[in-house]
Amino acid sequence: MRNTTILTVAFTFALSFAAQAAGGDDTPPTTTRTTTECTDGQIYDEATKACVDADQKSFNDDQRYDAVRELAYSGAYDRALAVIEGAERPDDPRFLNYRGFIQRKQGNMAEAVAFYTAALEKDPDYLLARSYLGQGLAASGDIAGARGQLQEISARGGRESWAYASLKLALSGKPSNY
Repeated sequence: MRNTTILTVAFTFALSFAAQAAGGDDTPPTTTRTTTECTDGQIYDEATKACVDADQKSFNDDQRYDAVRELAYSGAYDRALAVIEGAERPDDPRFLNYRGFIQRKQGNMAEAVAFYTAALEKDPDYLLARSYLGQGLAASGDIAGARGQLQEISARGGRESWAYASLKLALSGKPSNY
C-alpha cells in the first residue's frame, strides 16, 4: 500500500512538472477577468480595460480560444459556447474540441464524441482532442476505445505529452481535472 501511494504521488508530481514545463494546452488556464467580470460572449480586453463582445475585430481566434479554455475549465459552459459563436472560424478543431469538452463535462457523451470526431477529422494529430475523447470513453466504460486513443497519441509522437499522461491517468482510474 505504501509503495502504491509513493508511486502515485511521484507520478502526479511528474505530470504536474511536465504540464508546467510544456505550457499552452498542457496546463490549466489561469483565471482572469474574463471569468470573474465578463458576461455571456465577452472577453476582458486589456487595452480598453473592459469586457468586450468576443466577436469584436480587436480579438483574434487565438485570444478567443484562450477565453474558451478558461471559461470551460471554470464550468462557465454557456459563456464558453457564446465565445465560440463569436469566433471567426467556429469550426476550428480547437473550438470543436472544447464543444466536445463541454458536452462531456455535462454528461452528453454522444454529443461529445461527435465534436471530438469532427475535430479529429480536421486534424488527426490533435492530441488533446484524442485525450479528451479517450477520457470520456474511459469514464463511459469503453476501456478498449480509450486505450485505442492512448495508442494513437503515442503513435503520433505524443508519448511525452500531457495529453498522453492525463489519459493514462484516467485509464488507471484516477481521472484528471481535464
